[in-house]
Amino acid sequence: MRLLRQHADGSGLLEDLLDAELSKGALAPADRGLVQELTFGVVRWRSTLDWLIARKTDERPQKPSLKILLRLALYQLFWLDRIPDHAAVHETVQLARDLGFESQSGFINAVLRNCLRERPALEQELENLKQRSLHLGYSHPEWLCNRWLERWGREKVCSLLDWNNTAPSVFVRVNALKSTPENLAQQFDREGVLFTPRDFDWAPGGIAFELRSHPPLASLPSFREGMFYVQDPSTLLAVRELNPQPGETILDLCAAPGGKATMIAQLMENRGTVIAHDVEPGRLKLISENCTRLGASCVKATSPAELEALVPATQFDRILVDAPCSNSGVIRRRVELRWRIQPSEIERLRDVQLQLVWQAAAMLKPGGTLVYSTCSLEPEENSEVVAEFLATVPGFTRVSERSLIPFNDATDGAFVATLRKE
Repeated sequence: MRLLRQHADGSGLLEDLLDAELSKGALAPADRGLVQELTFGVVRWRSTLDWLIARKTDERPQKPSLKILLRLALYQLFWLDRIPDHAAVHETVQLARDLGFESQSGFINAVLRNCLRERPALEQELENLKQRSLHLGYSHPEWLCNRWLERWGREKVCSLLDWNNTAPSVFVRVNALKSTPENLAQQFDREGVLFTPRDFDWAPGGIAFELRSHPPLASLPSFREGMFYVQDPSTLLAVRELNPQPGETILDLCAAPGGKATMIAQLMENRGTVIAHDVEPGRLKLISENCTRLGASCVKATSPAELEALVPATQFDRILVDAPCSNSGVIRRRVELRWRIQPSEIERLRDVQLQLVWQAAAMLKPGGTLVYSTCSLEPEENSEVVAEFLATVPGFTRVSERSLIPFNDATDGAFVATLRKE
């Protein structure tokens, strides 16, 4: 309850808040999984749940805590099949009493039991809602659904909304500095990790494993020994397009938490220099910790002051600008994001992205490669940024440009453009 109230107030990333709360207890794995399912599910389906609550309460305003209780119960009744109906109702009513809502517990009980009596009709109405009102039926902001409909049409947008409402798979990238796909597979078998090797055209060779079931990853010897890094395959496209070579000097301008920087080091066989830059000391520490665990010894976590001291004496062979963005391509993975993102934020971020590309261009050697990437689906942050950069900075050519879209590529969304300095 407290976590969901914090989320409703916009206090921090939901995943971070949940991990912090769960780390304080000693829940069994099944109970921990249920807490995660309920938390993420209620946030993911918030607007649909609120539509259902309004329908069953004659649209009377509800106190925030009572609304959260109703959301929790209705999510269990209509979206989960492993919790008996009577248990969901009983536990919600009891929780209301425990939280000081004794006088409202009868109201909650009546609403939930009424929903159970009408469940077949309500389930049909929820399906009809997807046809009648996409944003309510699929629980997304209306403005975001409308912008996607203009670009892709209803069929593809429904596929994208479905994708965003499913739990994301966990992928790991084999760390070739310390292991091989074969060795990691054998180690995972010993550790009770169920996995499937996955190949993508930009990540061949079995370096990506999709995990189907696993113990807490940080508890595994294979994790502590740096044999893998948790990383969605979509994030590897930018590194492949960068095409780092042993002996080069490479800048990862927005590097935290270090997944792409350590992949660059892996492709360079730890020969050369990778400057992994970030603006926040805490995030620089995270880069260093990941590099140490993975054995990426050629990577140096670098603050803005340290980067400024390097330039102009150092010019880089290749630069990766993995820019901060709206993250609209990873809504499935960041469940609270759909309620945070706003149209004004996309325009603000576009200015930030242009500034970063302009900054990077000045530090690139003649003949060097600059890769610009985001995890956004929005053209204002992607192709339009590249077009404006090319129109304002002479001496660069576009080598390639590619978008990964969930309904086409079955991965998180990503955009990558490769530019060359003449």
